[in-house]
Amino acid sequence: MIVKEENALRLSQLPKGTRAVISSHDESEFQLTLMEMGCIPGEPVWVEMIAPMGDPLAIQIAGYYLSIRKQDADKIWVTTI
Repeated sequence: MIVKEENALRLSQLPKGTRAVISSHDESEFQLTLMEMGCIPGEPVWVEMIAPMGDPLAIQIAGYYLSIRKQDADKIWVTTI
């Protein structure tokens, strides 16, 4: 997928405590699952915690906390707020 915003980052690249907005997803079989979990373009997301080895990440999205693997967070493009 082509990312339109030049300042977009992957969700997995954000440091703890960073707020962002989801801009798009990479095309994958997991894309529908991400959207069902609330990772919808335009949705604000906040990186709450990162495990000591960097995997998984705990994010706050759509009013709840979600633990997501780093490899799955790599498929989500965000723009920082």
